[in-house]
Amino acid sequence: MGNNNSNVLIGILAGTAIGATLGILFAPDKGSNTRQRISDEALAARDKIADSAIAARDSIANKASHLRDNIVDTVGNKAQTLEEKVESIVSDASHTAEDVIKTLEDKLAMLKEKNKKLKKS
Repeated sequence: MGNNNSNVLIGILAGTAIGATLGILFAPDKGSNTRQRISDEALAARDKIADSAIAARDSIANKASHLRDNIVDTVGNKAQTLEEKVESIVSDASHTAEDVIKTLEDKLAMLKEKNKKLKKS
């Protein structure tokens, strides 16, 4: 039943378009005037389509620009966060290395002291 309704609607629209075209073509007006009206309507339709295309292009370009800016900001923030994490890891590693070196120096000093005592005995 839905298919029949859409066929009827398409038929009505097609009939309306054909009727309008025939009305213009058979109107009691000079052929030059009729051709001029058809030409004017075609030019107006072309201009409207061109304006819509330009508006769509500008809208898409604007959205693309915002998207690009958001991506750049996100990547920049991620890079900064990564740099901070690397710096923190390097700093922690440096402190850990210093602690290990200090512990090894203390152990070496103890071993040297033990070695001195063993040599004296």
